[in-house]
Amino acid sequence: MTSGASNEVDLSACSIAVICGGVGAARFLAGLLQVVPADNVTAVVNVGDDVVLHGLHISPDIDTIVYTLADAVSPTRGWGLDGETWQAMEMLARYGGPDWFSLGDADLGTHLYRTGRLAEGAPLSEITSEIARSWHLGLDLLPVTNDRLETRVTTVDEGEIGFQEYFVGRKHDVPVTAVRFSGAESCSPAPGVIDALESADAIVIAPSNPVVSIDPILAVPGIRSLLTRRADSTVAISPIIGGKALKGPADRLLRELGFDASVSGVAHWYHEMAKVLIIDNADKDLAASVSAIGPRALVTNTIMSDAAVSADLARTAVHAALG
Repeated sequence: MTSGASNEVDLSACSIAVICGGVGAARFLAGLLQVVPADNVTAVVNVGDDVVLHGLHISPDIDTIVYTLADAVSPTRGWGLDGETWQAMEMLARYGGPDWFSLGDADLGTHLYRTGRLAEGAPLSEITSEIARSWHLGLDLLPVTNDRLETRVTTVDEGEIGFQEYFVGRKHDVPVTAVRFSGAESCSPAPGVIDALESADAIVIAPSNPVVSIDPILAVPGIRSLLTRRADSTVAISPIIGGKALKGPADRLLRELGFDASVSGVAHWYHEMAKVLIIDNADKDLAASVSAIGPRALVTNTIMSDAAVSADLARTAVHAALG
């Protein structure tokens, strides 16, 4: 992994595993693929967000990553396909059907394919590989499990509801008192997940929501303990910048569940499984408090505003994990 002349790490020879879910992870992976060959990268993806609607199995985090890496994602929404049409949803609304979860006409094709293959008996990991290959992505894209795993959110006024009901249906704008991962105790990691995490030269926990994107992955038996054992090769990236999440409810969820919505709170979240926490320049004054908690703070620009910043962040993260 090093060149003898300069003793610098040759990233093209490194294997990288990324723990991820959602838009932040997708953008990080896009940057990472500028830095290392795609066939050296394995993404282990959250499926706690998966939902069955209209008889279709929808995997939002997997699809966001696929569409982003294929340069086909909507740049305005950050999810779904660019240039979508919505005739199916308009027809569904005409009939009085549930249209709170928008599915574009082209996006429906992905869910139809996934659902049909599941009905044929194919596991989600195999189907995800087929979808990734069809977009010529190159990396290994692995759902953390092929088993049923469902993120459930307890709200103040409605009790427990499904994650998508909370996130999309309620626009993640209702107070939360608890989050649980239904089925996690009986899940097994999907084929390839443990091997990828065991053998990776570097492991990166992407800048995803720690509560509902990363924790469902850690809830699958064997994952948390493996990452804790491999902490010396693991780096996490804070999704909290200046006390706020750039996108989504990570900051509110942390506060509502009794945690500090800051990089210090994120440091507590990951202190057993990451030797470094990468934080944004906006939080440089908290670097010492982060390092006192456990992971060494590394300060850089974490706002992935363009491809170059994403690549720089990926390069920084991999070097930190290998160092």
